[in-house]
Amino acid sequence: MLRAALFDFDGTLVDTTEMIYQGMLHATGEVLGREIPRETLMAGVGQPLPRQMEVLDAEKAELLLESYRAHHEENHDALIREFPGVPEALARLRAAGVKIGVVTSKRRASVEMAVRRFPVLGEVVDHFVSMEETTEHKPHPAPLLKGLEDLGGVPKEEAVYVGDSPFDIQAAKAAGMRNIGVSWGAFTEDSLRAAEPDHLVPDIDAVVDLLLEMRNSD
Repeated sequence: MLRAALFDFDGTLVDTTEMIYQGMLHATGEVLGREIPRETLMAGVGQPLPRQMEVLDAEKAELLLESYRAHHEENHDALIREFPGVPEALARLRAAGVKIGVVTSKRRASVEMAVRRFPVLGEVVDHFVSMEETTEHKPHPAPLLKGLEDLGGVPKEEAVYVGDSPFDIQAAKAAGMRNIGVSWGAFTEDSLRAAEPDHLVPDIDAVVDLLLEMRNSD
């Protein structure tokens, strides 16, 4: 039986795409003195921010990180957005007896900022796994397995991972978990299809409908 659903955070439960882009644009402009195409800046979303900065410029990664975080803290509440219907959909899932976890590459401090902005998310999620809690990160399976452990040792066969990035799909496959790609986040449907998710869905209600169908048919 499906006992747990793990969700990515950025681009899946909260709309942070523009916030991330503006932070990346600011950091690369300030530190590197040049404008980098949006596609390049957003290609690593879903991995830890330090890794994304290393890919952009290994020698100046720390300076990029500092610049991004300063912009992030100053502009977070103005730029972060809700995805309509997410709390209600997750509440429907919990009411059916499915445990809900978030597994994200964000820092704990950034997760807490988002939950303060949208406190209802803290009420419908049973547990958060952030970047600091594992030494390996998506697409490595370690964060997802940590999430299952923290939810009471749910077997991987009885869980699903939901995310908007190819890294999410890769991590779920590496963990031996079923997976659902969602098309409303930072990545195109084509890039998600290339990762070969088990399912690709267009909205949060469709995700919950699919999860409940899995639960009832298992």
